[in-house]
Amino acid sequence: MKTVLLTRSEVEPLLHVPALLPQMRQAFQAYSLTRSIAAQRVRSLLPGQPAPTAMLLFPGLLPDIPAYTVKVHAKFPTRQPAITGVLLLHELQTGDLLALMDSTAITAVRTGLAGAVAADVLARSDASRVALIGAGVQGRWQLRALSLVRQLSQVLVYDLVAERAETLARVMEEELPCAVRVASTLAEATKDADIIVAATWSREPFLFSNMVQPGTHITTLGPDEPGKCEVAAELLQHGLFVCDDRDLAISMGTIGSLGLDRQSIHAELGEVIAGGKAGRSSAEQITIYGGVGLAFQDLVTCWYVYQQVVGGNESRRLDFLS
Repeated sequence: MKTVLLTRSEVEPLLHVPALLPQMRQAFQAYSLTRSIAAQRVRSLLPGQPAPTAMLLFPGLLPDIPAYTVKVHAKFPTRQPAITGVLLLHELQTGDLLALMDSTAITAVRTGLAGAVAADVLARSDASRVALIGAGVQGRWQLRALSLVRQLSQVLVYDLVAERAETLARVMEEELPCAVRVASTLAEATKDADIIVAATWSREPFLFSNMVQPGTHITTLGPDEPGKCEVAAELLQHGLFVCDDRDLAISMGTIGSLGLDRQSIHAELGEVIAGGKAGRSSAEQITIYGGVGLAFQDLVTCWYVYQQVVGGNESRRLDFLS
C-alpha cells in the first residue's frame, strides 16, 4: 500500500471553493443528524509566549465517504502562517494510510467554507456590507467564500496592526467586485455592517450589543480553544446563537469561554440546514455563528483533494511499511 504525499503547493491548486461549498453544506447536515461518533479536539499547551499549542482533530467521519481523517496541528500565533500541520487520510475499513498532505491550506479553506455556509443559512438575503475583524489568512478565505453566497457591496477591514489590514484590503479589492477599505476603528467597521466576521486570537470580548445593528449576522471563529472569545455574553444572549457542535462549543468554544451553558445554544448549524431547527425568524434578529472547527470539515476537503490525484501517476507515493 503506497501513500500519496502532497505538499502545500500541490494541495492549494486543487481546492476549488465553488465545488466544495455545497459539499460542506451537506456535510454539516449529515454531522448533526447522523453522527454516531462525535468529532474530538485534543489540545496541549507548549512552552512559549504567547503560549503555542499542539492540536489533534479526529476522527473525520461522514456516512458517504469510505475514509477518515486525523489532523495534527501546531498553533504558534506569532508565526506566519500561525497554524501548520498535516492531515492523514485513512481507508475506513482497513486503516490503510491513503494520503498524507499539508493541512495549512485545507484548514484555511474549510473554515472559510464553514463561515460562508453559516452566513448563507443565517444572514439576511440582502446582506451586502461586511465588517472583517482580523486581517490574517483566514480573513481572506472568509471573504472569498462569502462572496459566493452574498452579493457584497462593501467590505471594511479592521486589525490591531494597520499595515496588515491595508495589505489584505489591497489584495482583496483586486479579487472582489466591491470596495474593500480599511476602518480606522472597530466601531467604524461594525457600524453599518450586515455581516460581521471575526477571526482573531482575542481572549477578551470586543463585540458588544451597542456596536451591532438589528438584523446583523455575526460569525465568530477565534474561540476554538478554552479562554478565547470575541463576542460579549450580553450580545450572544441577545441574539440567536448557532454552533457547529454543542459539546465543543461548551468545552472549548464561545459558550464555555463566556461562562454560559447549553441553554444559550439555539441549534447546531446542521440542524438548521436540515430544517429541524428554525434559523433567522425576522429581518431585525441578530444571528451569531460560533464554530470551533471539526474533523468532518477536514475530511470533506481532504477527500476532494485526494479524489483529484488518486487516479494519476504524477503524485509522489511512499510505502511506509517497506
